[in-house]
Amino acid sequence: MSNVAIDISMSLDGFVTASGVRPDEPLGDGGERLHTWAFGADSRDRDVLERGSAGTGAVVAGRRTFDHSLPWWGADGPSGAARVPVFVVSHSVPERLPDGGVYTFVTDGIEAAVERAREVAGGKDVSVMGGADVVRQVLAKGLADEVSIHVVPVVFGGGTRLFGPLDGGHVHLEPVESVTTPAATHVRYRIVG
Repeated sequence: MSNVAIDISMSLDGFVTASGVRPDEPLGDGGERLHTWAFGADSRDRDVLERGSAGTGAVVAGRRTFDHSLPWWGADGPSGAARVPVFVVSHSVPERLPDGGVYTFVTDGIEAAVERAREVAGGKDVSVMGGADVVRQVLAKGLADEVSIHVVPVVFGGGTRLFGPLDGGHVHLEPVESVTTPAATHVRYRIVG
């Protein structure tokens, strides 16, 4: 069965977007800083990105992430030419979608989205990439096996918090890997218990 791995970038103070989120600034004012590590020249950052991408067979994302990212992703989704299937958790299906897109809208909850992603992942990982609400749902329902966070050295002071109260209580983690570069500290944990 596929491993379900939360994979998301976050500011040092726990935000996955900065303040001022809007269609032309989907990560808020200055929020794109969260992803500069993925496009930099440091081979350690590139290795973290490439290992994560190579191991991904399906993606789970929320509707806001889809809506805000579609102009950049296009029909191919976040994986570009690899065209990894994306399962979007939503209350409804948009009227207009890109032709030949990799997107499947799941309107019957987070558990159904993760299950459908596992079915098509072909034994590879299911990457839960956000937003924060989808990540919290996956954690609260006990659906994730791992958590990878790319902690970026910036303090936003506001925006969308990744973590908050969890209906399921504590989530116990076991460290698996830590890679530190000037652009980010990449930490990966296995969920235990």
